[in-house]
Amino acid sequence: MHDGITLERNGVPTAVICTEPFISSGKAMSKIGGIPDYPFVVVPHPLGSLSIDQLRERAMQAAPEVLKILLAR
Repeated sequence: MHDGITLERNGVPTAVICTEPFISSGKAMSKIGGIPDYPFVVVPHPLGSLSIDQLRERAMQAAPEVLKILLAR
């Protein structure tokens, strides 16, 4: 979240993706970073144990939200 906010402040459109257990941390970081309504994409946890095909599927599911965030700016 910190990197996404920093990039956005420097004019780089960014879409942050996090897994479900990190929603509250993401909201807290965005509030601390001065952008309390900073949008981010949430995907199911975990990611580390998934196969390449499963990761690809998660990415495909998240892609529309990522595009929505990037194109909204």
